[in-house]
Amino acid sequence: MIPDSDDDSDDADLFRDAMRGVRRRPSPNRIAPRPAPPPSRPRQTEADEKAVLVEMMDGPLIESGDELSWRRDGIQDSVFRRLRRGQQHIGDELDLHGLRANEAKHAVASFIGDCRSRDLRCVRIIHGKGLRSTGPGPVLKQYMEGWLRRRSDVLAYCSARPNDGGTGAVYVLLRAQAATAGE
Repeated sequence: MIPDSDDDSDDADLFRDAMRGVRRRPSPNRIAPRPAPPPSRPRQTEADEKAVLVEMMDGPLIESGDELSWRRDGIQDSVFRRLRRGQQHIGDELDLHGLRANEAKHAVASFIGDCRSRDLRCVRIIHGKGLRSTGPGPVLKQYMEGWLRRRSDVLAYCSARPNDGGTGAVYVLLRAQAATAGE
């Protein structure tokens, strides 16, 4: 005997009505999934940055007219002298006027990364003299000192010549793009 198709649809409807609101029970031998752990944070980096900020605020403040100057061990005197005299070709520049410290930090990191990818060796970063800063002294200039020293791709930096921004800008000498095997 062939069942009537109307009876099948009535049975299906009755079954769906009877099962409405019913939920499947987890089987007793299953372990409930754990919630995902919170995203990881670079806690040591955060602690290092906080320590640098505290150290910077405890130490002597950089004044508006103070020159910035630093070089890694191994940088020849003649190379550093050319940088200080503004005799290196400036491949690009970044102006940080109007940026807050965290915005400026990201802008500097992005700028240096971009310059390295274009194999630029010397760049100028204009941080300003801090004459309109609300805090004590030039804020970005103080941060610039720490940001650049901690970067392994920065070989040296110094305040620019007066016609290139003077103590409101720095020349930055970047490490050459390393040639890797197979490229």
